[in-house]
Amino acid sequence: MCDKKLLPYLLWSFALAWPVQALAAWMALQGNTMAFQVIMIVCMFMPLLAAVLARVPLGDLGWRPGLRQNWKWLLAAWLIPVLLTVLGAAVYFLCFPARFDLSGKAFLAQLEASGPEALAQYQAQALPVSFFLLTQAAAALTYAPFVNIFPSLGEEIGWRGVMLPRLKERFGRRKGLLLGGLIWGAWHWPVMLLAGYEYGLAYWGFPVLGMLAFCLFTTALGIFLDLLYEKTGSIWYPALGHGAVNAAAGVPLLVLDPAFANEVILGPSPHGLIAGIPLLLSGVLLLLRPAKKGRA
Repeated sequence: MCDKKLLPYLLWSFALAWPVQALAAWMALQGNTMAFQVIMIVCMFMPLLAAVLARVPLGDLGWRPGLRQNWKWLLAAWLIPVLLTVLGAAVYFLCFPARFDLSGKAFLAQLEASGPEALAQYQAQALPVSFFLLTQAAAALTYAPFVNIFPSLGEEIGWRGVMLPRLKERFGRRKGLLLGGLIWGAWHWPVMLLAGYEYGLAYWGFPVLGMLAFCLFTTALGIFLDLLYEKTGSIWYPALGHGAVNAAAGVPLLVLDPAFANEVILGPSPHGLIAGIPLLLSGVLLLLRPAKKGRA
């Protein structure tokens, strides 16, 4: 019975998202960073739209957050992604201490890439770069994960709410989680191939290494997000965890020497092969934990 909804959902998810990602990639290659970001946010709602088009019932995904009984899991969804990001960045910069740069050159490079207006606005404020680095870090730790809940919900309804329960039912918990992580990662491949999403276009092993590395990231993260969903029974908690990762992942890049911008396949963000080690280890530990019932 599970396959009757799963296959149409997956077909719609990829059929809807891949053309949108191609458009986003085209915008990125044209230098229109703002349009790229907006289109990628729109793309996050494609799994939700796919579930609607596949006629998957969405009423039982757990729409009540149950904050009173789930407050510990709210803290876990909010803060553990930040902790794993910090640990991963620490591992990366311990391996490559010369790449740690507090001068703000990376921040200025990001502003310049966003357009001359953004750079001019910053220069007009005449505030030290350190102030903006601190505000970005503070945002990732406080309100940004909650703002990110809503676009993240577009994906989480599809991945955690629709796909993973059916994969786990058919293949068992462990195999279902591994397959789900691979599918989630592959869903991003067009924008990675065409525009160098997350890793750029100039790293060694492009594009295959980046595609595989990102699947490791989505698998490990997906295992954690599935735990949140399992423990709370509410789709809001994996959406918060997803939003927290998205909020925190870019902060370590602000202290990376721009000379190494073509080597972010290694880090310092958690989707890097070295910086992702804490997240990967946590995913392995969660994957190996005994299942409550059913096949492992």
